[in-house]
Amino acid sequence: MINRHWIKGAAALFCAAFLCAAGGATVFADNTAGTAETAAETQAAEDTGAVNTTASITSCLITGSAIQVEAESNGVMDNTDGYLYLFELKPYEDDLKGRTDYAAWANGGTTASFTLDLNRGTASDRLYSRFVVAVKTDEGYEAVSDYHYITNPEVTAANQDPYRQPLSKKGLQMEVSQLGDAFQLGVKHSSVNIAFHQILGDGIDYEYDGKTYHFNKAVIESYDETISAMSNKDITVTAIILNGWNPATPDLIVPGTTQKSNVFYYMPNVQTQAGFEETRAIAAFLAERYSGANPNCGKVSNWIIGNEINNQQWNHMGATDITNYVQTYQEAFRVFYTAIKSTSANDRVFFSLDYNWHNEADGKLKYGGKDIIDYFNSIANVQGQMDWGVAYHPYPCPMTDAIFWDDANTGLITNDVNSPVVNFINLNVLTDYLATPAFQKPNGEVRNIMLTEEGFTATNANGDDLSQIQAAAYAYSYYLVDSNPYIDAYILSRQVDAPSEVSQGLAFGLWTCDMSKPDQIIPQQRRKIWEVFRDIDNSKRTLETTEFAKSIIGIDKWSDVIPNFKWRNQEQ
Repeated sequence: MINRHWIKGAAALFCAAFLCAAGGATVFADNTAGTAETAAETQAAEDTGAVNTTASITSCLITGSAIQVEAESNGVMDNTDGYLYLFELKPYEDDLKGRTDYAAWANGGTTASFTLDLNRGTASDRLYSRFVVAVKTDEGYEAVSDYHYITNPEVTAANQDPYRQPLSKKGLQMEVSQLGDAFQLGVKHSSVNIAFHQILGDGIDYEYDGKTYHFNKAVIESYDETISAMSNKDITVTAIILNGWNPATPDLIVPGTTQKSNVFYYMPNVQTQAGFEETRAIAAFLAERYSGANPNCGKVSNWIIGNEINNQQWNHMGATDITNYVQTYQEAFRVFYTAIKSTSANDRVFFSLDYNWHNEADGKLKYGGKDIIDYFNSIANVQGQMDWGVAYHPYPCPMTDAIFWDDANTGLITNDVNSPVVNFINLNVLTDYLATPAFQKPNGEVRNIMLTEEGFTATNANGDDLSQIQAAAYAYSYYLVDSNPYIDAYILSRQVDAPSEVSQGLAFGLWTCDMSKPDQIIPQQRRKIWEVFRDIDNSKRTLETTEFAKSIIGIDKWSDVIPNFKWRNQEQ
């Protein structure tokens, strides 16, 4: 098994990342000790026949129609045939036992270069493969490096258009039946849930790498209608990929996972050949269909793989430690990432977290959001970095109380990296953490962060009307986000109340709904927040429209509580 290798490398990089993020110092050891240790290992290897070759892949890039792989080694080649070999593995493969089909070879030494064909668009396509360096012994081939994936799939994309930059960060979870209202509100961002497990069927045939897959025409055309209606009106669309339980598509579920009544969605499966091939084909189909090439289908610019993955209620695979959980998730995430970036080079791909930064984590079914970020980044450092982003959900704590500015009274909010919960009032904890060098993109930029699900209730369990507080909370939260340079978008939940949520004391809508029809979402009456939402990003009306909120929050000026307040020069 090869997966023992990455754990050592990832752990080392995780420690380095932690020191960097915490401002720790770097310690350099005396190289003389290392030389003596290597000599001792070499002598021991000669005596026992063991292999002490170690290697690491430092680069794995597409260049034209080829893949160029660069590696480093300690140069200790005792008990081998003196060569370094590069093996190709699919995401579901992790064992070289019995393998002799190496993809390339190089002379043993401290550095090695390998060149191999990409085989793009064929049954031997290597775009999604991972690679490992091995040596040959009397027992066969033995892996001596961690896995490494191609890190620049975007160079193969037909669509090289720049990312569509909206005019503001203002977003809303919309109802398709209320598009006219959304346009009147000036919505710049919206989202659509794509039920990954329900789109296979009949009516649309799609060929990928020599195989034909069949998609449900009615389901796909309903997504076409929704996505194109938004993107054709210059609304930036975010697609959330959700993998539910469907007995007709068992290969989309990780083997060994059982259906649970309290689980909403499941971990995508790339752990088997059938699961990988099906997941890859669906991901490629979606990426191509919503690339913007056909205006009747529309354009998706942001893709979120799963929902609130730090809680397995939303991304279930069964109780497991965080190392295995994040490794399994990242392998699936990377398949989507590769499909998306190899189609539209500048689309953005995210994973989603709820507001539990450390809170409620049990290490088996729930994990801290910070830990997910740490492990995801450390594994990617070893196996090949990606341009990943974070889609965060900073609801008030608790969600049934719209007044988030007193959430520190819960004991769950502090203004530091150890805070149990990170929500609007301490949102800088998230953005400051991701702004540290350990988490930045390879080009030095801060990773993309979007707030893709959050809302404020206009009522409570007693049925009281709290719509003024709801509107004030939205104004305060939007100004906090708009003044934070590291957040790209803020998608509010929701345009119209959902009856199922209202019955739980959660009336998030800009509109009330018809509670006499619990299976439908029918708008009835606008709330105060509707006006605030419409004007919040309008330079001429924003301060006037939000004036009422100051007395509710207990402030004289917005700039007193919002660092770098965008409209401070207009305040009186």
